[in-house]
Amino acid sequence: MLIDTHTHLYLEEFDQDRDEVVKRAIDSGVGKLFLPNIEVDSIEKMLHLAQKYPGICFPMMGLHPGSVKENFKVELGKMESYLKKENFIAIGEIGIDLYWDKTFIKEQEKAFEMQLEWAKEYSLPVVIHARDSFQEIFTILDNVFKSGMRGVFHSFTGSMEDAEKIKEYDFYYGINGIATYKNSELPEIIKILPLDRILLETDSPFLSPVPKRGKRNESSFLKFTCEKLSEILKLDIGKVEELTTKNAQKLFSIE
Repeated sequence: MLIDTHTHLYLEEFDQDRDEVVKRAIDSGVGKLFLPNIEVDSIEKMLHLAQKYPGICFPMMGLHPGSVKENFKVELGKMESYLKKENFIAIGEIGIDLYWDKTFIKEQEKAFEMQLEWAKEYSLPVVIHARDSFQEIFTILDNVFKSGMRGVFHSFTGSMEDAEKIKEYDFYYGINGIATYKNSELPEIIKILPLDRILLETDSPFLSPVPKRGKRNESSFLKFTCEKLSEILKLDIGKVEELTTKNAQKLFSIE
């Protein structure tokens, strides 16, 4: 069994065929789908999926850095009320994104810090979004990190130096379709990653792997990234499935 540790299955891109997407995932060997939250408006859609597919869809709670605006504290307050009454497998998707817009960088940093505190309080792993922001994230983690904190750098595309720094926290690396792209530098970096810290993800509907690049991504495409990982690591594909699933179960405390 494979686990897609990062899919936004509740987004409108799946409104016309969501049930079929879940069936295709299961038929392709992807037995569990982990759902990172984006904003307050996405919470109920995400929870509905988790209720409809118990044991398959697992929700997280967090405010995506791209959704952080002036009112982020109000948004976080609403989200924390859900944390107190619902079960979530992680705090995510959280972090800092300086690729599109730096207008709210201070707010992003503060929101990230506040949600890291949630992770401590509720003893949950964190799912970190880092785009053009590894140094900013490392600075914050260095200030708040404590023994026992755990998490993953989702859609990891950092440098060799970033990969080594992440080892200091003993965090995981989320690998998706980017690893299959022709000009990606990620395959060389993957070779130095600890095998017990690699996770598979799609980030669907985004970042479709080759040979599906340019199409809407979905969890059934996870097999293409798994095949690429097998090629990069020179491991049998069954071994890659086994180790990435075991890693996901360990990090997210899923049987």
